[in-house]
Amino acid sequence: MRNAFAQEMKDQAGMNDKIVLLSGDIGNKLFDSYKENYADRFFNCGVAEANMTSMAAGMALNGLQPVTYTITPFNTSRCYEQIKIDICYHNLPVIVVGVGAGLSYAGLGATHHSFEDIAIMRVLPNMHIMCPCDAVEVKLCLRAALALKKPVYIRLGKKNEPIIHKGEPDLILGKGLIIKEGKTVCLLGCGNILPNVYAAGRTLENLGISTRIVSMHTVKPLDSVLLKEVFSTFEIVCTIEEHSLIGGFGSAVAEWVIDNAVPVKKFYRFGIKDSFTHKSGNQENARKMNQLTPEDIVARIMDNE
Repeated sequence: MRNAFAQEMKDQAGMNDKIVLLSGDIGNKLFDSYKENYADRFFNCGVAEANMTSMAAGMALNGLQPVTYTITPFNTSRCYEQIKIDICYHNLPVIVVGVGAGLSYAGLGATHHSFEDIAIMRVLPNMHIMCPCDAVEVKLCLRAALALKKPVYIRLGKKNEPIIHKGEPDLILGKGLIIKEGKTVCLLGCGNILPNVYAAGRTLENLGISTRIVSMHTVKPLDSVLLKEVFSTFEIVCTIEEHSLIGGFGSAVAEWVIDNAVPVKKFYRFGIKDSFTHKSGNQENARKMNQLTPEDIVARIMDNE
């Protein structure tokens, strides 16, 4: 994902001289090509993420379109007040990009895990939240965010995520993308967990259960039209995310269900429970510990089917 982001940043900067990239002490080699072409529009702000955020806000107030980029918890919770007051309060066209979200940096411990970022960004007025599922959606989400010219948080994985889309879909901010059609179960996947969602959907199909798979790349605003159709059509609806069950994508959908008095048949939420992941390991192991593997998803659905 991060390679796709770097390439798209370079491409977009070539078409828009208002774009400025600010990095929080990472991405030096990643952005070499960008810097070769647009050195005057790249700033490595070091381990001073709060200052980086305020710098971006000042640039936006002067007509630029800044994009801040660093590891997810350092670009969200560490500089949360600056995002709230400097960016969102003024409704500025700043894009905050968190790389390595969820369990992507599983082996580095709680300092690098981000189970709370969607939750804290959701409550900020004017903020929009996009969680691309693969490198294709990364590029399309960045384009949509730049076109919006308002505060946007883009939540990225890390690297080597499987490609879900064969081509470039018509991605619209706030509108989910149906990856595969089905009739009985609907799996609403959010972000880089989608390959596991896709694998779970295929297993369910092999077990004779017709399954729709949807990439919900936008958490705020939610696709209310799609959600109305999903809850009125499917016997089982699941939200799946690499984020805390408290305040994340599944919570947003549950709140929408309650607020709109939508009848629910069976609704399951998959995500990180209310606990830290203390054991070290790679992302795959961490997903197993948090019951986010395709096998875990299928087992829960079959147990309650």
